[in-house]
Amino acid sequence: MAKEIKGRVVLPGFGMTLGVTLFYVSVMILLPFAALVLKSASLSLHEFYETVTAPRVTAALRLSLLTAWIAASINVVFGVPAAWVLSRYSFPGKRLLDAMVDLPFALPTAVAGIALTAMFGPTGGPGAILGRLGVKIAFTPAGIVVALVFIGLPFVVRTLQPVIESLDRRMEEAAATLGASPAQVFFRVILPPLVPALLSGFSLAFARGIGEYGSVVFISGNMPMRTEIAPLVIMTKLQQFDYAGATAVAVVLLIVSFIVLSAVRLMELRAGFWRTGVR
Repeated sequence: MAKEIKGRVVLPGFGMTLGVTLFYVSVMILLPFAALVLKSASLSLHEFYETVTAPRVTAALRLSLLTAWIAASINVVFGVPAAWVLSRYSFPGKRLLDAMVDLPFALPTAVAGIALTAMFGPTGGPGAILGRLGVKIAFTPAGIVVALVFIGLPFVVRTLQPVIESLDRRMEEAAATLGASPAQVFFRVILPPLVPALLSGFSLAFARGIGEYGSVVFISGNMPMRTEIAPLVIMTKLQQFDYAGATAVAVVLLIVSFIVLSAVRLMELRAGFWRTGVR
């Protein structure tokens, strides 16, 4: 009897649920990726290299990666106070503000792109004011960053909120009682537990930004070598029936995204080990 109890799994139906999970992940994720790689394999190594190193493609890849990185970094900076306010304070209109954070999730990306273009375009209110100051947002890389900040903010805020709500306030009170300044309380008591969540939010916002199309295509202007993003290059190749070339660019995006997300995941684990004292 003891052996039977010892050999029982903790989660009933583990074998069946694991099989369903592996089947679902394989069908919905692994098989499409495999098809993508196989389609790009129709190109020779030289053709693949020529396709992904073409000046127009490299410029688009560089722009997509750079703007996604900048937008994710901005969202981390402003996402922390936003998540903190929504988690720690009660004030009139809090529920409305909390619901507005999720608006980019529900809003069609094309609608977001049109709204941002109308707002920051030459005839829009903020766009016209900035234009008189010599600052141009729409149809520039800055407009791409604005669009990616818009669609990426919820990833950071929603990742941080549950972690902030789970923080033990007694630790903050104890640190303040022992003479720690507000800055010391934040950087030594509050920030360390938030680091893994910050990295997760950054990686999610960055991954979303790399592949974003609808909200960017309107405000960017789509000028080759200047404001053309990698997803638009893929779409252009598909419209030209260059399926192998489109999949080749997509494979490069996939590889870069995988490398970045893996690096961020390693940093998350390292931050968690550091916080718990594990080496």
